[in-house]
Amino acid sequence: MSYEQIQVTQDGSVATVTMSRADALNAITPTMLGELNAAFEALEADDACAVVVLTGEGRAFSAGVDLKALGDRELTGGMVGDILDLPARELTGRLSGSRLVTIAKVNGFCFTGALELALACDLMVVADEATLADTHAKFGLRPTWGMSQRLPAAVGMAKARELSFTARNVKGVEAAEIGMACRSVPLAELDDVVADMAAAVAGNSQDSLAAYKDLFAVADSTGLGAGLDYEAATTYEIGDTDERLAGFRA
Repeated sequence: MSYEQIQVTQDGSVATVTMSRADALNAITPTMLGELNAAFEALEADDACAVVVLTGEGRAFSAGVDLKALGDRELTGGMVGDILDLPARELTGRLSGSRLVTIAKVNGFCFTGALELALACDLMVVADEATLADTHAKFGLRPTWGMSQRLPAAVGMAKARELSFTARNVKGVEAAEIGMACRSVPLAELDDVVADMAAAVAGNSQDSLAAYKDLFAVADSTGLGAGLDYEAATTYEIGDTDERLAGFRA
């Protein structure tokens, strides 16, 4: 498929989806969200694909919503409206809920709506030099793509309150230290580190990974006791166990 505001490449079982509006710091538009959803839907249907890396072109992951794209629409209640909210929530659901393992490769600026997309990914790897922030309150907006739930889950409620109430910038190193990202590395090493991580993930059982994604989702949404009960009671079709264990059996 051809796209206007994103690029999609694939190397074996690893695909890379790049937000591609570098002249606008990859600011998010309704068109971009539609293309991202279409791309992820196609990749989900591709049995050869196991991992998707989401990143941005140039010096930004994404600066967040392109408010210019809203035109003269009134932002009632601090919400950007269904033209963005509906496809964005569909996309964050895909990022967190599909069988694919999703990795946000945060190469630069990552603000507000873009941070919500990154937090929806299974893993976030950031450049030490990257700048991340939740700036909803700075502009009289409120989160509608999952920030209020995913940020506290990642960093804890006290830190989430501080970051959202102050709207302060966080560098990549701090993002990893507080649990917003799983790892921070120098920008010059980011591509190689993410490529190695994606390859390591893709080399594992896709069925096992799908089971983990479901179990971790339950852990996020229930207490420990309920999560342990769910883990013990839930069965999964994992078809390659015997093949992977063959070398360890007599």
